[in-house]
Amino acid sequence: MRSVWKEMKLSSVLLLLLGSAILAFGLYNIHSMSNVTEGGILGLTLLLEYWFGISPSVSGFILTVLCYLLGWKLLGKLFLVYSFISSIGFSVFYGIFEQFDPLFPDIATKPLLAAVVGAIFVGVSVGLCVRVGGAPTGDDALAMSLDRVLPLDIQWIYLISDLVVLLISLTYIPVSKIIYSLLTVILSGQIIGVMQKIPFRKKDKEDSYSFAVESNRESWTAGDGDISQ
Repeated sequence: MRSVWKEMKLSSVLLLLLGSAILAFGLYNIHSMSNVTEGGILGLTLLLEYWFGISPSVSGFILTVLCYLLGWKLLGKLFLVYSFISSIGFSVFYGIFEQFDPLFPDIATKPLLAAVVGAIFVGVSVGLCVRVGGAPTGDDALAMSLDRVLPLDIQWIYLISDLVVLLISLTYIPVSKIIYSLLTVILSGQIIGVMQKIPFRKKDKEDSYSFAVESNRESWTAGDGDISQ
């Protein structure tokens, strides 16, 4: 664990906290007001509640822990530490924003605007966290883990996982509501992907999550399947 603390960078921690703050702001002021349905783990917990009566507080906790354990196995201890920082940061910032009235209480009457603006907040915030190797939610941990071992860019992994959950959600959610959710997950996933491709400063590049993924894919293609840290 001591070596992990040595690997941590102040700039990365600050980016994680910034991303967590933006995510909390967007979810509180946009998503919670517009009732846009989510894909990923949140959508899956709602499905399990509808089908089997399992409380999201139980299924959500179990699924999130499993995703973080997978991330720890594939991405290492530094990922776990950064993810802990971003998760705690999100909870703290969300709690702070809850002390104030929502800035856009009428956005529910403009679902298209809510879908687009919400996607921007999620895409930019999660993109910042993923860029330095932290996952603020279990969805992000799962996407980062699969990104490490699959020949797909992370935005497509987000899109596929969200689409599967949203399509299954049609069993109990009207198509009219799902359409705006599809727009949100498509846009946010693409923004997350773009955030990973923005050029780094040369001295930071080799410490980045994106660089680690690309290096792993090159070794995987060359026949080295070892993904351990």
